[in-house]
Amino acid sequence: MKKPSVPPARRPGPRGNPLPLLLAVAVLLLGGGAVIRMLVVDRAVPAVGGPYALNDTDGKAVTEASFHGRLTLIYFGYTHCVDVCPLTLAVMTRALDLLGPRGRAVVPIFVTVDPAHDTPEVMREYIRRFSPRIVGLTANEAALRPVLDRFHIAVHPQPTQGDATGSQLIDHSSVLYLMDGDNHLLAVLPVETEPRALARQIARYLPAS
Repeated sequence: MKKPSVPPARRPGPRGNPLPLLLAVAVLLLGGGAVIRMLVVDRAVPAVGGPYALNDTDGKAVTEASFHGRLTLIYFGYTHCVDVCPLTLAVMTRALDLLGPRGRAVVPIFVTVDPAHDTPEVMREYIRRFSPRIVGLTANEAALRPVLDRFHIAVHPQPTQGDATGSQLIDHSSVLYLMDGDNHLLAVLPVETEPRALARQIARYLPAS
């Protein structure tokens, strides 16, 4: 069968419909985000998401149960990302602001893929540039690895010298996961979405105002 020219994840179906290609948007950042490539998976998608136990920017334990009953918009990235990560957080923040009171039903979450450098303190200083609503989550490698696996996040540090802080650029899967109040996948949204377009997609899963 001929593959569609537009990745279906750009137009996720409503809850209850099959989600045949939601991981079609497995965007892998190359060289810090300057170039991206789309990986289209033309087969049944394995379960996305699952339980997690991480720490917020105050060092407090956070699990999926902490957000029970609320939608979460989850993004995996790192604080020294050159452009795509900060752009995505800015777009995500603006999209939720555009939704007004309805957007308050969604908790934006930023999970690091670089636990060696992204301590709670570093995460706290980073996300405050975007919005106090964003929940920053980090952990040690042992705790983070199963979470990355459950969300099918690929992480590949570049074999190049890092910056003055010792950080290095990291190639990583870059998508937004919209999860329901029971931490089940609702939609996979592309990171390059313009704020108003992203707001419209999120609104499809929110109660009518």
